[in-house]
Amino acid sequence: MRLFYNILFALFFWCSAPWYFLKMWRRGDWRAGFGQRFGRYEPEITAALDGRPILWLHAVSVGEVGICLQLIRVLGPRLPGFQMVVSTTTSTGMGELRRRLPPSIPRFYYPVDFPRAVRRAFNTFRPKALILVEAEIWPNFLWQALERKAEIFLVNARLSERSFRNYGRFGALFRPLFSQFRAAGCQEASDAARLTALGFAPENVRIVGNLKFDAAQPEPRGGLDTRALLRQIGVSDHAKILVTGSTHAGEEAVLAEMLARLRQRCPELFLVLVPRHFERAREVGQQLAARGVSFVYRSEIGHAAAGTTAAPQCLLVNSTGELRFFYEVADVVFVGKSLTAKGGQNPIEPAALGKAIVLGPNMQNFTSMTRAFLAQQAVIQVPDAVALEAALAELLASDARRAEIGARALAVVRKNLGATERTVEFLLERLAG
Repeated sequence: MRLFYNILFALFFWCSAPWYFLKMWRRGDWRAGFGQRFGRYEPEITAALDGRPILWLHAVSVGEVGICLQLIRVLGPRLPGFQMVVSTTTSTGMGELRRRLPPSIPRFYYPVDFPRAVRRAFNTFRPKALILVEAEIWPNFLWQALERKAEIFLVNARLSERSFRNYGRFGALFRPLFSQFRAAGCQEASDAARLTALGFAPENVRIVGNLKFDAAQPEPRGGLDTRALLRQIGVSDHAKILVTGSTHAGEEAVLAEMLARLRQRCPELFLVLVPRHFERAREVGQQLAARGVSFVYRSEIGHAAAGTTAAPQCLLVNSTGELRFFYEVADVVFVGKSLTAKGGQNPIEPAALGKAIVLGPNMQNFTSMTRAFLAQQAVIQVPDAVALEAALAELLASDARRAEIGARALAVVRKNLGATERTVEFLLERLAG
């Protein structure tokens, strides 16, 4: 089975490598940490290992990084005998780790699932335990962990029907791996049922809730002063701010086309457009310009664009890690990847700030979460672009309506807090065992 998997993985990796490396090149700074993806680590990382047993946490990207940081804050003081290290897969995840993780905790890229790369990583860190966030399952990594008798934990587990079917098709490969997990903390009962059906021992699975509710809690004020930033480009403190977060291809054009019509009803409206992938900013800028939308790139503020006489209609954010700061000044939020793309993005962060939120029809990656908000009428979900424009116009016209929806969203978040503490208690039980 291993030989079969490794042949297929190598074929898939090298066939997809041109696209993968092009994507890394477009995001920039791809050389930094490149060797880490193949289990080769810089001296400053290895020198930071102080001889204590290693607890290795893995976060795929930005959303999972937030969960890791929350776990470290709660778990770290209770496990002083362990040294924690954190890996991530994406450059945006690494950016978050560099900004928010204490410098005493090593951070690095997760190894590509080649046997030699994984073996080198384990030779370097020799982890006593591994915590995987959500569902990052790579066979060579798990085989190596089991051979070295490292305990494996899965937290904030969620498993869609599609993923459940895919894992089921390869049960001969995954079932023996899943049966060896020390514990799995799930978001809800359906996730627990799917995991046990795939081979997790029922006594090792517990429903603890969704850690993203805890991870989205506003941090002590600091970082970017978005209000001051907007003043630099002439945006009044009294302007109505529409923040569109983590947008995908197609959505920016739709928003640009409706902006002029919305401004006819709400002349003080200002759009903050935050593409999910910042390397698309030039492409998005061309779409805005073609539709007559005046805009400023986030990277230009403080340089040529700052101090212009006429305030632009839009700020195009071509940076990473700042979306949560723009949510703070938003009057209305549209969550991207939900209109012209599928899957959706996490709405908890603006909800935790009590913002009025609009979602498109495609929230497949956050089904239970969306259901929880809709049950309390705490968000507005629309079927298409026409309905999106109508919903935005309604919210921009009514302070009371925005406040009502924002308050309900905040109430849903508060009701679902506590998953981090429940997860940590579960982990400590199993680590002690």
